[in-house]
Amino acid sequence: MNGQNEPARILIVDDHRSVRELLITKLTHLGYQCRTAEGADQALAMLEREPFHLVLSDIMMPGLSGIDLLKHLIQSHPETAVVMLTAAADTQMAVQAMKLGAYDYITKPFNLEELAVHVEKALERRNLLVENRAYHRSLEQRVAEQTREIREHLSLERRRREELDHTLTLLEQSYHDTIDALIMALDYRDNETQGHTQRVSVYSVELADRLGVKGAELETLKRGAILHDIGKIGVSDTILRKPSKLTDAEWTEMRRHVQYGYEMLKDIAFLQDAAKIVLHHHERFDGLGYPNKASREDILFGARIFVVADTFDAMTSERPYRHALPYEHAKAEIERCSGTQFDPRVVETFVSVPAGRWQDLREEVGAMLSSRRVSS
Repeated sequence: MNGQNEPARILIVDDHRSVRELLITKLTHLGYQCRTAEGADQALAMLEREPFHLVLSDIMMPGLSGIDLLKHLIQSHPETAVVMLTAAADTQMAVQAMKLGAYDYITKPFNLEELAVHVEKALERRNLLVENRAYHRSLEQRVAEQTREIREHLSLERRRREELDHTLTLLEQSYHDTIDALIMALDYRDNETQGHTQRVSVYSVELADRLGVKGAELETLKRGAILHDIGKIGVSDTILRKPSKLTDAEWTEMRRHVQYGYEMLKDIAFLQDAAKIVLHHHERFDGLGYPNKASREDILFGARIFVVADTFDAMTSERPYRHALPYEHAKAEIERCSGTQFDPRVVETFVSVPAGRWQDLREEVGAMLSSRRVSS
């Protein structure tokens, strides 16, 4: 269903009649309004006549390919979600489609129940992005109107500054709300690490405070810690939620989440410094990290603090592939990697914090998350 509680309109594009019939039967049964096209040319003609919320398109078709159709949709129908259908042998082309802007891809032969889940999630993400765009357009209009009023009607400089500050506060709050929504969407996708973001943020602040980080630099660290994995929104569910070991190609795509996150945030004025923490949070003190192999002082100090907190939480939290490690084990591993993976100054500060303090912080975050779940 779409954001207005009306049946979502889906266009199925595939040159095989059996595939079209199979998909339209399944998706119509689920309550969606479905149309079909035999190829990209027919689909483009239909898109000019009527809107669709989602296009399910095969990649390899006679004439224009699914990639050609995707490029047209990104350019001319940016609010239409696109999910690619591909044979297992064409996975590389599917990854290319994701880079161009496809929401997801599904390999043939596909399981209809899994396909239904992919369709639902693509529509949910599309609705979230459409709502955010509309909200920002409305907000920008409000900001413009308030700015005109300030210029036209206020004669005192003090009054103008107060009004402008209020407008900027509203704008910043709107971005915070949007970021919260995106983080929530990411948690839903990567639910095996729920609570990780909040714990790492709290742990990072604890270390930063003991290292003398204050004011704007501390606020930047808080924002960077909360947003560190925001770029995973750009990583396919197929990779993000894969229960087994990732291939080299999949790891390459997963590692791009730091760049994705940086690109999402770097042009937002109050998040530009936090975006650098997002970019640096997988760099290593010895220069063997990614994406830029930065080292030592070239890595933002907040990122050097964050990586210790992130590693500590990862080791002391339950994962599908292993149990949580005890504090002493995690502490020893962090000390072992001092000077290679981690900044020795940060490690020294981490070791000085009593074990009970970390446990107290973990319990505080757990209580906060429980309270949110109850209230929601």
